[in-house]
Amino acid sequence: KGALPSVYAMVNGWSTAMPPLLGCVILFVVQVDGERILNFKEVTSKGILWGSILMTAAATQLGSCLTNEEVGISAWLTGTLEPLTGSLPVIGMILFFMTWAVIETNFSSNIVTTTVVSAVALSVLTALPKGSVNVAAVVCIAVLISFMRSSVNRKDLVFSEVDNGTIEVSVSASGKVVPAFEEIINSPINTRIVEVYRKGGDSVDVGTPILKLDLQSTETEYKKLLDEEQMKRYQLEQLKVNNNTYLSDLSMQVKISAMKLNRMEVELRNERYLDSLGSGTTDKVRQAELNFNTGKLELEQLRQQYANESKVKEADLKVKELEFNIFSKSLAEMKRTLDDAQIRSPRKAILTYINNQVGAQVAEGSQVAIISDLSHFKVEGEIADTYGDRVAAGGRAIVKIGNEKLEGTVSSVTPLSKNGVISFIVQLNEDNNKRLRSGLKTDVYVMNAVKEGVLRLANASYYVGRGEYELFVQDSKDEIVKRKVQLGDSNFEYVEVISGLKPGDKVVVSDMSSYKNKNKLKLK
Repeated sequence: KGALPSVYAMVNGWSTAMPPLLGCVILFVVQVDGERILNFKEVTSKGILWGSILMTAAATQLGSCLTNEEVGISAWLTGTLEPLTGSLPVIGMILFFMTWAVIETNFSSNIVTTTVVSAVALSVLTALPKGSVNVAAVVCIAVLISFMRSSVNRKDLVFSEVDNGTIEVSVSASGKVVPAFEEIINSPINTRIVEVYRKGGDSVDVGTPILKLDLQSTETEYKKLLDEEQMKRYQLEQLKVNNNTYLSDLSMQVKISAMKLNRMEVELRNERYLDSLGSGTTDKVRQAELNFNTGKLELEQLRQQYANESKVKEADLKVKELEFNIFSKSLAEMKRTLDDAQIRSPRKAILTYINNQVGAQVAEGSQVAIISDLSHFKVEGEIADTYGDRVAAGGRAIVKIGNEKLEGTVSSVTPLSKNGVISFIVQLNEDNNKRLRSGLKTDVYVMNAVKEGVLRLANASYYVGRGEYELFVQDSKDEIVKRKVQLGDSNFEYVEVISGLKPGDKVVVSDMSSYKNKNKLKLK
């Protein structure tokens, strides 16, 4: 107070709700072993008694309304009840409000009756002229009405009888219904939107135009590549003709050389014959032999050259053909891109999204439309990663939509945790159920074990996980008593009872938060 007066003044001005709120914020932020101490989503969905909060808020507003002078209810009640209260004794005032409370309990719960009657009684008594009623009446009325909280109407409670049976242990998760099939249509090029033919929610068939993109520059480039392809085709044909001509000339040279070699062989035989008769000379024979051997080598050289040139020309032709094929594939890819740029529906479906801003620039790969099959659905589930080991592909799952239960199978599980949550997909056995709507929030229960012959109790809002609970158990025909009960695993229908209850016990499973300070209640 003396060291930091400004901080003291600020803290001192806080309401009683501020410290627990700050504590919750700290628990939501602080992490231990990579996990937050409190999971915001789980706490808000399972750990807060929204019914009690709404009841308190409604009672507060009702009291404010009754006591607000600008509303005029206090003045009206004063004018109406003044003739009655002027001579009415304290006991008469008490009996009046008690009679009202007794009658109203036949039509509403004790909590509502106490809230309404207390607010009206205090408003009326404080609005009456000074001295018209003793303050003791206010105290007595408040005390007597508060005693009503020690009893409760049987019709306001929901009972469940403990029995022996089987529990398919499950973990609960949140889910969202999404289309079983959804395809995103992206722009294949950098361009702009010229025309829009459809709007979100329209049904489209295969090939239905959705929107038109500016393709002028792309089409010009495509036509240029078509001409280039034709030129490469002619060059390839020209290469084939040139290769054939060259190899034909080389083949003819080989034939001519072979004929010359035959002639040299004849000449060599003639010279040898003349030499044997004495008409020739040894020099002529040697010259003929030399010419024959030279011609033989030249023929062998030409044949080797022809073989080598054939291989070279064949390899050159394959290279050119490969280049032509690569170019043709590139051209085909551009043709496919050009066809894709004419945005059409690839199948029969519902157009769930379209970029309808005419003239807007769209980058290559950006989303321009989404089509979905809204006749079949699946469920995208999310669960805290602490339960990740209990969810596996192939596991049985139950999806609850209101009071309806749909069976399905976990088809895939995301292996990585994001913000403390693991995602998975449930394929429904009846994926075209009439209750299914895209975006609908659901409860998902994933089965992971079976326990037989265990004590079980109906599952309800009171259960938030394994642990010890204080539940009201019917002790006699007209009385319920609070009892400590140890609860274990659960599924969407039952909770396992570990200790504290026996078969046949009737347990209150409805919201009893308003009676958390009571150990025993009378049944009416």
